Amino acid sequence: MAPDHTGMAESEARLDALEAACRKVGAKLTHQRREVFRALVETDGHPDAQAVFLTVRRSMPTISFDTVYRTLAFLEDHALVRRVRLSADRIRYEVNPRPHHHFICTCCGRLFDFESRALDALTLPEAATGQGSVSGWQLQVYGTCRDCERT
Repeated sequence: MAPDHTGMAESEARLDALEAACRKVGAKLTHQRREVFRALVETDGHPDAQAVFLTVRRSMPTISFDTVYRTLAFLEDHALVRRVRLSADRIRYEVNPRPHHHFICTCCGRLFDFESRALDALTLPEAATGQGSVSGWQLQVYGTCRDCERT
């Protein structure tokens, strides 16, 4: 089977976007920023800050959790990653740039991305828009994933 170069090209394009964002604000593209971003780009899931820290620490044993956390904030501020708030104290991160929604398993906590043109076409009701200026929205569906249903 031939290697999948599409995923590698997408990773490189995202790393190029990181470099451009750093240049735009006059920030250095540090090794730490690159490795934190790479850990997010190369994961299949929606890791929390601790999982990103543990991944990066494998290649950079001296990195601190604080550095990872500040880097995640930097990436979020520059729209390179998005924060997914599961609850007041459970936050995950993702790099999927396409509009999408989430299915969240209430048994194992896994998040699954899904796209829906029907949901994207919905107009928010006045009850939502009347609260203030809406900058975006996404739907979170809660349930039991297929893997957990089998067990």
